[in-house]
Parts: sequence; structure tokens; C-alpha cells
Amino acid sequence: MSQLVEDARLKQPRATDVRHANRGLSVMKSAVHGLGCFATVHFPKASPIAEYAGERITHAEAINRMTGANGKQICQLDVEHYIDGSIGGNETRYLNHSCEPNAGVSVTDGLMIIFALREIFPGEEVTVDYLNSFEQDQSVCRCRTETCRKM
Repeated sequence: MSQLVEDARLKQPRATDVRHANRGLSVMKSAVHGLGCFATVHFPKASPIAEYAGERITHAEAINRMTGANGKQICQLDVEHYIDGSIGGNETRYLNHSCEPNAGVSVTDGLMIIFALREIFPGEEVTVDYLNSFEQDQSVCRCRTETCRKM
């Protein structure tokens, strides 16, 4: 898995490539958890999938919002800034966690870019590994992959 991540990092998507990639996603019922984000087009390995969009907030505000119902849609952009996908977000706010993800996250030009760690085919759920994004997150993993950490 670490080699897949390293290969994808070497081919980092440019922020300008992402604007058109957002059109290749759909939100549907997920076997992993609730709703999920699914590919409607083929995404080659290391290609940009979408920008994780939403309201930019501070670390303090992110910690405050984590106790709310939409707290799971908050992602860290950098040390002091976060993105709350529940406000002004797009389909990517429905990305589910997997211990064996098919997508990764990169911050490029101040944007949080979701990119393919391997080929992703139409109809396949796009997943990222984000279970332990916040220390106070008490989530239980539901991915059911062979290497599931069950945290």
C-alpha cells in the first residue's frame, strides 16, 4: 500500500486538473456506511478525482464543530485550517473510510485534492483512509476489508 501512495505522490494532480474531475462522482447508498461517493467514470491511477470543498474554518472552530452531527465532514487542510464539507461542500463530503482505500488526499495550491491510488472503475465506491483524523473521534471502522483495523 505504501508504494501505491508514493507512486501517486510522484504524479501529484495539479489543482487546475480537478475542476473537470468533479463531474465523475455520484452519491448513492453505500454498503460501507449510509451514503457514499461513487465513480461514474473511469479514474486512472494517480489521476485527480475531485476537490474536497466546503467552508474553510480554523482549528478551534473545527474542534467546536466536531461535536455536531456533521462533524465527520471536517477535514484538515493544514496546521491551522480545516474544511467543513457540510457547508458549501460537494459530493466528496460523502467519501467513506476504508482501511484499504482506493483514493488518497493531497493538498495542492491550497486545495484538498482527492486522487486515485489505483484504477477506479465506474460504479465503484471511492474511499479514503481517514478514520483517525481527530484525536477525539470515537468512530468504529465499518469497512470490512481484510486488513481492517476495527478501530
